[in-house]
Amino acid sequence: MRPFFTLSLIVALSGCAASETTAPAKPGIATVEVRRTAATQAIDEIAASYLRLTLEIGTHEAGYIDAYYGPPELKTAAEAAPRDKPALLSATRALMAQVDVAARRISDPLERRRAAFLRAQLRAAETRLMMMQGTRFAFADEAERLFGVRPRLKPLASYDGELAKIAALVPGEGALADRVETYLDAFTIPKGRLQKTFDAAIARCRGRSMAHIPMPDGESFRLEFVTGKSWSGYNYYQGGYHSLIQVNTDLPIRLSRALDLGCHEGYPGHHLLNMKLEEKLVKERGWREFSVYPLYSPQSLIAEGSANYGIDLAFPGSSKADTERDILMPIAEIAVPADDRYWQLLAAIKRASGARLTIAQQYLDGEIDRAAAVALTQKYLLVSRERAEQSISFTDQYRSYVINYGLGEAMVRAHVERGKPGRDVLWQRMEKLVSEPTLPADLLAR
Repeated sequence: MRPFFTLSLIVALSGCAASETTAPAKPGIATVEVRRTAATQAIDEIAASYLRLTLEIGTHEAGYIDAYYGPPELKTAAEAAPRDKPALLSATRALMAQVDVAARRISDPLERRRAAFLRAQLRAAETRLMMMQGTRFAFADEAERLFGVRPRLKPLASYDGELAKIAALVPGEGALADRVETYLDAFTIPKGRLQKTFDAAIARCRGRSMAHIPMPDGESFRLEFVTGKSWSGYNYYQGGYHSLIQVNTDLPIRLSRALDLGCHEGYPGHHLLNMKLEEKLVKERGWREFSVYPLYSPQSLIAEGSANYGIDLAFPGSSKADTERDILMPIAEIAVPADDRYWQLLAAIKRASGARLTIAQQYLDGEIDRAAAVALTQKYLLVSRERAEQSISFTDQYRSYVINYGLGEAMVRAHVERGKPGRDVLWQRMEKLVSEPTLPADLLAR
């Protein structure tokens, strides 16, 4: 953000009128301060309404609110007397109109981004309320309205080349997915070694992130292993720089998930992002709308995209494989492979992972049924039927949310790595991205 005196001088020279105050004919700095206060006060009031609105919407859908750490009395009041869905939809549209008016009077770039963020979050709330009342959108339309970007999906056949490369890495008889599963089973973490392996992995994710991004004093997390979920890991941010990180053990956990989940759910992923938003926006600026996180919103593309990209940011090049080989495999009591085929296979599987979005689109748009979606998931994601069923159960529950992982990662990567800067700049850009009111549109080249 520009220093206030610079902003004041620019606005004063522009001669803009301010209807909220009785300004002298030639406004000075004091007058500009009044103007600026009037404009931002309008956004403050909209933000307060947005916060109450979001908490009320959360009473109509379990899981709609991913995190809330504002005053508990606000949540209690919202839950005690929530408006019905039609009334909330009308209120959402009214707030969007108010943001449009208020944003035209804001000069500060960061505060304009705040207004744009509120507008985008409200459009997502409008969409989700419509869906709660029976409206159905095509996959791409739903994704764009909820998460702020329209996915461009590749045909499944475009991934066949990657499947051929994978087949060469895992030769043999039988279905390719079965061969891959059998090979990867050798890298399963024994249940008795899960805690130690994940503790070691998260510690290294944290250490690498802390070397570049300062963290608030007293930050912490608690790790739990759970069952009965459609996801493999989840971060429940509690506020006060604390998270609950859960890892689902319904299916055997492979070694590759340790660093992936440690970075994604912890550092520099969800835990770090939420801490920075609380530290920089809620506490330092008083922007209390960031104390609530509605899951179905553009905020999720930033959250999932930065969390996925954070794995490669923290462990560039061969450092991830080196950490797994030298540190985690001995802790997990997994035999260290004699060559790099394991890591080559994982990289090839990731290159084919975009097929998940195309399968989700075809399934949710009614082009294929569930059985076909499971079969295609097995084929292109190279997983067992049990893992494919879990993947489609996630799509059943979260629908177009699946775009936020692969597409979000690609957008964050392109933004952070634009111009091929050095490592320090990469981390600086990452910190800025997770500490400001960032929207998917902010990641695009200009």
